[in-house]
Amino acid sequence: MDRRKFLALTGGATAAGLAGCAAPSDTGGGSTPADTNAGSGGDAPRTSPPEVVNVDEQGGEVTLSTVPARHDAHPLDTMGGPVQLPRVWAFQADDRAPSVPGPILRTTEGEDMEVTLDNTDAHQPHTLHFHGVQKAWEDDGVPTTTGIRVDPGEKHTYTVPANVPGTHIYHCHFQTPRHIDMGMYGILRVDPKGYEEADKEHFMTVKEWDSSLNAMLDGQDASYSPRNRNPDVFTVNGKSAPRTLHPEDGSPILVSQGDTVRIHLVNGGYMSHPMHIHNHRFEVVEKDGGQIPDAARHEQDVTNIAPAERHTIEFTADADPGIYLMHCHKVNHVMNGTTYPGGMLSGVVYEEVMDSDIFGQLMEYAGYEG
Repeated sequence: MDRRKFLALTGGATAAGLAGCAAPSDTGGGSTPADTNAGSGGDAPRTSPPEVVNVDEQGGEVTLSTVPARHDAHPLDTMGGPVQLPRVWAFQADDRAPSVPGPILRTTEGEDMEVTLDNTDAHQPHTLHFHGVQKAWEDDGVPTTTGIRVDPGEKHTYTVPANVPGTHIYHCHFQTPRHIDMGMYGILRVDPKGYEEADKEHFMTVKEWDSSLNAMLDGQDASYSPRNRNPDVFTVNGKSAPRTLHPEDGSPILVSQGDTVRIHLVNGGYMSHPMHIHNHRFEVVEKDGGQIPDAARHEQDVTNIAPAERHTIEFTADADPGIYLMHCHKVNHVMNGTTYPGGMLSGVVYEEVMDSDIFGQLMEYAGYEG
């Protein structure tokens, strides 16, 4: 392993895991035709890892476009792979690459964001709904209650006040059961005034998928029922282990002994996920944007995150230097098909052991050739 190259790559990724008006229509189980925007199969672009977009540095404005894409949760034949979603609907921020999860929109308490949903090239209606922050009625993003949806060929701008500091989630609210399951979700981060980052800070979104939906909307011979989902793909920041440990495509938690570590955990799926870190005790310091009082905090090693919940956890990297797993403790979620381990698993990696043979083997499984 080239340690310096790995550090350079992961150092830049630590923060990530680093319209018009129309009649209301939001039938969660309604039919959705196969997506024809980008042809079939390999004609669609592939997604990239989610990027942090500092909206303050862009004058408080960002455009999110909808892009049909292919998503490789784990592209290799190692550890039960490949794991692929043949069709997703990705969000793309401005001229950046499309990603699943969508881009991490970061702003500061007291600032307003103007978020334009550009649905010009899409073949599906979409909306944007932001959790946590308080906003005007017409900016809530629900077509059945606001009368506003963004149809194909249209654009619509939402005003999103940054009036509730913390980590939040956003997603499409049109035919919600399908559109979230097609990848239309992401993180909104509102930093409190005077916010001080930890030594290492990560955003991590966990999600389970029923890949039959993605196959069906790719035009393949598959059927899907939102009432009877059968999840078979499990991801952290859109990747399944071992790809989660890849320094460019994944989101390994790279630490040095003594670092303070802060992880913003977000559940973008429909199932609860009890997230566990090996050999480290952490505190939950924030939930759904609300600060946990010091008197209510306690050390723990599992935090159960319900759908759409956000837990921010903090710990000190004070263990014996090594490689320690972070994973869902519904252990069948830590699988790729019938192969264990895989799926919803990442890891805390101490820099001190990056020259070890076992770390090199993990990088081989993950597909990193540095």
